[in-house]
Amino acid sequence: MIGRERLESHRTAIEGWLRSCFDRRVPRGDLYDAMYYSLLAGGKRIRPVLLMEACRMCGGDPAAAYPFAGAIEMIHTYSLIHDDLPCMDDDDLRRGRPTNHKVYGEATAVLAGDALLTAAFEWMLDPTVELPPQRVLEAAGLLARAAGAQGMVGGQVLDMAGEGHALGLSEVEELQRLKTGALIQAAVEMGCVLAGGSQEQRQALCRFAARLGLAFQIQDDILDVVGDQATLGKPVGSDAKREKNTFVTLKGLEECRRLVDKLTAEAVEALSLFGPEGEDLCWLAQSLAGREK
Repeated sequence: MIGRERLESHRTAIEGWLRSCFDRRVPRGDLYDAMYYSLLAGGKRIRPVLLMEACRMCGGDPAAAYPFAGAIEMIHTYSLIHDDLPCMDDDDLRRGRPTNHKVYGEATAVLAGDALLTAAFEWMLDPTVELPPQRVLEAAGLLARAAGAQGMVGGQVLDMAGEGHALGLSEVEELQRLKTGALIQAAVEMGCVLAGGSQEQRQALCRFAARLGLAFQIQDDILDVVGDQATLGKPVGSDAKREKNTFVTLKGLEECRRLVDKLTAEAVEALSLFGPEGEDLCWLAQSLAGREK
């Protein structure tokens, strides 16, 4: 299997694993329903797919990495629930459906996000995980740093602080490196660590992820200007409405399109170390560059 087929098999596998997490849920008011509502709302599953494919490329078993792939998606989902809250971006739609707080209320949405964050570490650190303990701990530590003040949360704070203020290119690159890029890099690093990959492989994957994460964010900024709400499943023009600093406001649409192509080519080049084994992630990077949602 190459390209779409292998990556789709990863996506299908993690989708099933995430559903299985709720097989034995006990009554907790609307909490589990709210968690399930956002976690199983679809989505591209880019981060878990990156983790599983990086694991495979470095000689590991992607199936052994399911708890970690699921964990990174839980953390990504919790961040979306919280980002949509009135105190943050105050969005009504996510993936074509009402946002979590619109369905379950703000308090339950906050708690659903909290529960997904902690569930991520519960699954990764479960004693039944059949991987060397040192790899498990290192992977969990990578995700903790990428999700917190040194990564995603830190980037969100910079993003909010910058609203209504003109930021320079280096400042926007830094906040997006943290807000978006940190989890993408963590995904490939975790996959490599779990597989017992080499330092050379890890460095190559990190170079790939740095370019991919930046290209992904720039394409997001483009779609917020020219995208279609029905296709995106969320409102367009929200960045301008909130006076956010984006790559489009700094560089313009045409330069941003050129940057996406350049960064994607650099991401592909970073995987040359892997030879044919890197073809699937090359295909993924190229497909994300042309996405419409």
